[in-house]
Amino acid sequence: MLKQRIITALVLLAILLPALFYPSPAPFCVVMLIVIGAAGWEWGRMHGYTQAWALFLGAECMALGALSWWLGLLGEPLPMLWTVTGAAWVLGGAALLRAGVAGWPRVPRPVRITGGVLTLWVAWLAICQARVLGINYLLSVLLLVWAADVFAYFAGRAFGLRFTRGKLAPSISPGKSWEGVWGGMAGVAVLALAWVWADASTQAAVASLYTRLAARGWWLLLLGTVFLTAMSVVGDLVESLVKRSVGVKDSSTLLPGHGGVLDRIDALLPTVPLAMMLVSL
Repeated sequence: MLKQRIITALVLLAILLPALFYPSPAPFCVVMLIVIGAAGWEWGRMHGYTQAWALFLGAECMALGALSWWLGLLGEPLPMLWTVTGAAWVLGGAALLRAGVAGWPRVPRPVRITGGVLTLWVAWLAICQARVLGINYLLSVLLLVWAADVFAYFAGRAFGLRFTRGKLAPSISPGKSWEGVWGGMAGVAVLALAWVWADASTQAAVASLYTRLAARGWWLLLLGTVFLTAMSVVGDLVESLVKRSVGVKDSSTLLPGHGGVLDRIDALLPTVPLAMMLVSL
């Protein structure tokens, strides 16, 4: 299993890194179109669609992204879209987690499918707009999610249930603790401060997410990073809730040793659009 994980990770890095650091955003956006198409296929399969219909959903996600690209939306400010998306994630995420695993099947399947496709499309648009803004900005958002996950893991292992009596969401993701969430937030706060310092020291041509927030006040930097870290946890929990509801361990086996594409990008789905919301308001 470990060997599979390492090989898959190396292959993914060999594809993603050249696309990410290419002078033009186009190769990265193309790779993300493929990723979002694969995620759309997984979403259809998880909800009992046939192979043909699942492929159609994946193609639909890619078509929405390609149409947005053709219409020039990658270079357009979209504060209303990001605000609506943010509200939907905050309110919808809270409602889904409150209803629990049993609540997901009560949502009509057309609503679940349409919501999934729109969520994937908006996430693609957000991550590609972030790449258009600059590599430094995009990396600062991506590393926020990855740092939150890493710090939460180690904090949970070291301090889990030492300060609280209950797990974060035992019926959805039994391994997560409140201490892990707090550790993730603290780790991201340290990352944000270090990144602001690095931007200032190197006189970065493209400001990171953290520098953009700090320019409006250190209080916004703190609140923004805490909020985004919390929403990355919500994205992770919502995908775990859906998988438990439909009775699967992984969204697919597309990535040997890692599960499916949705398993890798679940925390990014709310975080990247919400990061775009914070800097566009």
